[in-house]
Amino acid sequence: MSTTHTAPATTEPVPGTDELAVSTLRFLAADMVEEARSGHPGLPLGAAPMAWVLFSRHLRHDPSDSSWPDRDRFVLSAGHGSALLYALLHVFGYDLPMDELRRFRQLGSATPGHPEYGHTDGVETTTGPLGQGLAMAVGMAVAERMQHARFPEVTDHHTYALVGDGCLMEGISQEAISMAGHLGLGRLVVLWDDNRITIDGPVGQASSDDQQARFAASGWHVQTVEDGTDLEAIDAAITAAKADPRPSLVAVRTVIGHGAPGVEGTPAAHGAPLGPEVLAAAKEAVGWSYPPFTVPEAVAEHCARLAADGRARRHGWSMRLRAFALDAPERAERWRRTWARELPPALDGAIAGVGTGSERATRQSSKAVLAALTAELPELVGGSADLAGSTGTAVGGRAVTREDFSGDVLNFGIRELGMAAVLNGMSLHGGFRVYGSTFLVFSDYLRPALRLSALMRQPVVYLLTHDSVAVGEDGPTHQPVEHVESLRLIPGLTVLRPADDVETAAAWRQALATTHGPTAIVLTRQAVPSLGGAPARFLPDRGGRVVRDVVSPDVDVLASGSEVTLAVAAADLLAEQGVAARVVSVPWRERYTERGAGTPRAPLTVSVEAGVTSGWAELATVRIGVDRFGASGKAADVLAHVGLTPQAVAERVRAALAAAPAGPAHPDPTTPGRP
Repeated sequence: MSTTHTAPATTEPVPGTDELAVSTLRFLAADMVEEARSGHPGLPLGAAPMAWVLFSRHLRHDPSDSSWPDRDRFVLSAGHGSALLYALLHVFGYDLPMDELRRFRQLGSATPGHPEYGHTDGVETTTGPLGQGLAMAVGMAVAERMQHARFPEVTDHHTYALVGDGCLMEGISQEAISMAGHLGLGRLVVLWDDNRITIDGPVGQASSDDQQARFAASGWHVQTVEDGTDLEAIDAAITAAKADPRPSLVAVRTVIGHGAPGVEGTPAAHGAPLGPEVLAAAKEAVGWSYPPFTVPEAVAEHCARLAADGRARRHGWSMRLRAFALDAPERAERWRRTWARELPPALDGAIAGVGTGSERATRQSSKAVLAALTAELPELVGGSADLAGSTGTAVGGRAVTREDFSGDVLNFGIRELGMAAVLNGMSLHGGFRVYGSTFLVFSDYLRPALRLSALMRQPVVYLLTHDSVAVGEDGPTHQPVEHVESLRLIPGLTVLRPADDVETAAAWRQALATTHGPTAIVLTRQAVPSLGGAPARFLPDRGGRVVRDVVSPDVDVLASGSEVTLAVAAADLLAEQGVAARVVSVPWRERYTERGAGTPRAPLTVSVEAGVTSGWAELATVRIGVDRFGASGKAADVLAHVGLTPQAVAERVRAALAAAPAGPAHPDPTTPGRP
């Protein structure tokens, strides 16, 4: 039961509804922070006017259906100001009762410290890492234009973001605004809470950038509102922004902690409760005499009317959708399927038809699979960080441009982090399955956004190629060593390192079947032979498969990627010396481990992977890998230099067998279940 207070009747003059609503948002947010004794009151107090104008006059939304596909999107990039967002969602009637506002920042509440996608009704994306919200808003705006190009009958909305000084200091902001300006995303409007304060002090102590000039130089429409409390000026600026064909920045000059005596305009207003005395004084200064957590009746009624307007708009859209289904049933069904993330029936046949049995790099196998997929899955869109030819994503698609958004290839440029964040925004928007590609070593650049993919359970596919020291002559700066292992540490991320063409096709199929989390497919630069067919569901069922079997193994050799071929060659050498070695390809180590298949089944288990070895400790007694940086030289020479040759691996196995006590052999290392 809601505990919302209704303001008592009063003979005192009642201020205008807009002003009363702004005070409502300010003090709901401040009350939340005060109740929790934790949070950030400064942004809500300063930015409440622009947020109210946006939600009450411009944002097309229906609180009774927060997943309406053609709603406007709002991203609070400055996620530390979450109390403002929760206040807005509550007063407009989203499923966020007052009791949850009272439980702000408490375990299990619907009002966590930073907004979390899928946790709170009406929250479009998880934000907090500054700048990523801005970049995800760019992704949402890209997706809207691409959807409009395909389905104009049912797609026509705006994307809004509220950013702070910190968002614009982060380097990702330049990647994001550059992409948005280049593509001419005219339905993107960014409101900048220009309060010129960061945690450590004035912005000027660390930055003297002319932000408006920076946005203008990137092709944006730029406006400035000098008084962040001037509702009409803010309204006029947003109206002008929506009318301009370029993406728009509205710089709104605000005062952090507005109205809080002694702390407004200072870093003290940023990240700590105001305290009862300061909060009481702030309320008294504007004549706010209501109890904590109050929504005055006039505000509640006005927001209910606005919500009803939004509901009517959504009903109008539903009528357009029905007309679309009657006029173009095949296209309407494709729209429905893509929004439901359903795969077309012909997809498995398309993948099965990809030629196998060839010796080629797994990046080239992936390219062949991707070409087949795009023919059957028009919603599969993506690109590379300026590496399409190298990562196998140049499959003949059409590029998205500011003149034509109907293509399926995005030229992200050399912007790995921006690429990943934009992909997150596109995935959150809906209607697409998305992928991005770069070299594995550069996954460090995009990792913060990949982490949010996992946190938000978004099915973004990351194609990460050139996966080992076999990169060769480019040297240790380009030779990934710790990267695969570090990716495996991210909860909810599926990491697949296929050994050949068959496993690469299976990896793509698994990635597309995964709708509640991202997948990293790690691919080779160098050619590897095809190891032959595999059981249809070996990857999701077990995570690994036997590629070289023996009756009574002396040793199980577990390997991934190109090292599976290396392990097979080492096993052949061992066989000549009377050692029976069974080789297991483990493209999905986490699944292999959780199903119990990693329990040692032979007297000795050895792992072979061209990367750091620590993560194999649970599976293998002897771990062969690369616990150092690489070197510059030809691939074969570098591999020999780090001990990754058939002869070196066979010697390590022989030495380990000589030192190990005898133990029982088991017939099948991929049998689920641990003893």
